[in-house]
Amino acid sequence: MSILEAAHIEKHFGATRVLNDISFSLEQGQALSIIGSSGSGKTTLLRCLNFLEKPDGGSISVNGNVIFDAADPATQLEKEIRKKRLHFGLVFQNFNLFPQYTALQNVTLARELMAKESGGESRESILAAGRELLSQMGLADRAEHYPHQLSGGQQQRVAIARALAMHPDILCFDEPTSALDPELTGEVLRVIRHLAEQKTTMIIVTHEMAFARDVADQVIFMDGGVIVEQGDPHQVIDHPKEERTRQFLSHYAEN
Repeated sequence: MSILEAAHIEKHFGATRVLNDISFSLEQGQALSIIGSSGSGKTTLLRCLNFLEKPDGGSISVNGNVIFDAADPATQLEKEIRKKRLHFGLVFQNFNLFPQYTALQNVTLARELMAKESGGESRESILAAGRELLSQMGLADRAEHYPHQLSGGQQQRVAIARALAMHPDILCFDEPTSALDPELTGEVLRVIRHLAEQKTTMIIVTHEMAFARDVADQVIFMDGGVIVEQGDPHQVIDHPKEERTRQFLSHYAEN
């Protein structure tokens, strides 16, 4: 059974249709890369999966359970949205760390808030888990540093640790290196590559074609709000069947 089934997802902003009949599935432990030019709908798709945007059509199922169906108001209750977001950890382009909190506090804040509401984990165990995640990101010695004291690559690795802290079913990356200088890009890609090797289930929106080819189990190419081509990364990137895919990759190679 697929861990994620997205079926016929639609999203409109006014008269503009940003997502048109988007359907795909993802297996446990797979990495999916989504490629395409700016404005093709990639980020909007991630935001719909994470319920930062409400889809106008279609359905989303996680682990066989329908968590959203545009035809069923019972799946759209506002009070349930936060629970549904727990299925998806989202790493943003621009880190989105709280500047007033240390790296460790950024990682543990959401879990601490949830523990206060539910009376669950102790603060000590949450902090210990947060320190372990920072260690896994190579940031054990940066736990008490504030975002302004960290490089862009270090901030993005804190953001990855923060997303992992909630134990999401699926970890989503929205162009995680686009705000980084070239010399810092490699350190973030190495972390994502390691997560792929550990069979972390991921969706990665990226312009790093070589990375998508080497790391992903499947690739989706989007253009104009539709999926033009999807399949094995070597087939889609090295031997695309669709002319629009070939044009995009040719333009990318030229730049």
